[in-house]
Amino acid sequence: MAQNHSFDIVSEIDFQEADNAVNQAIKEIQQRYDLKDSNTQIELNKKDKFILINTKDDYSRKASIDILETKFIRRNISIKALKFEEPETAGGGRLKQKITLQSGISKENAKVVTKLIKDSKLKVSAQIQDEQVRVQAPKIDDLQAVIQLIREAELDFPAQFVNMK
Repeated sequence: MAQNHSFDIVSEIDFQEADNAVNQAIKEIQQRYDLKDSNTQIELNKKDKFILINTKDDYSRKASIDILETKFIRRNISIKALKFEEPETAGGGRLKQKITLQSGISKENAKVVTKLIKDSKLKVSAQIQDEQVRVQAPKIDDLQAVIQLIREAELDFPAQFVNMK
């Protein structure tokens, strides 16, 4: 009987690395001449998976986001994991912005992935399991082709491949 091979497509964030990125961003913002009076605060809420930026004005907000994204990239965290909400006014004429950290593949995104795989006509099966997609195939080459397909797809979330069997 043919052995089936499989792997899982996941979208995960290393929250320790995210924490390091946030701390490095805060240090850089405090040292930058054009931002040192902005009294910018960046908080990572690991439990609810979001980052909150509170700063003086739009210039400081945009500069802080640029710095934060750079730190994420340096720590190998895809900035596709960052979902920006609209900036809001905070007390004292300041601005705050919430950035949700996408962790896990949502039902909608899982459907996009499974449709992509089905439309590829590869001899594989893909099924949604919680916040991940399991892909199975008799041939390992077909699994490699699926990985290539997902990597090349313009998905709006980061995807990793784990539990290769």
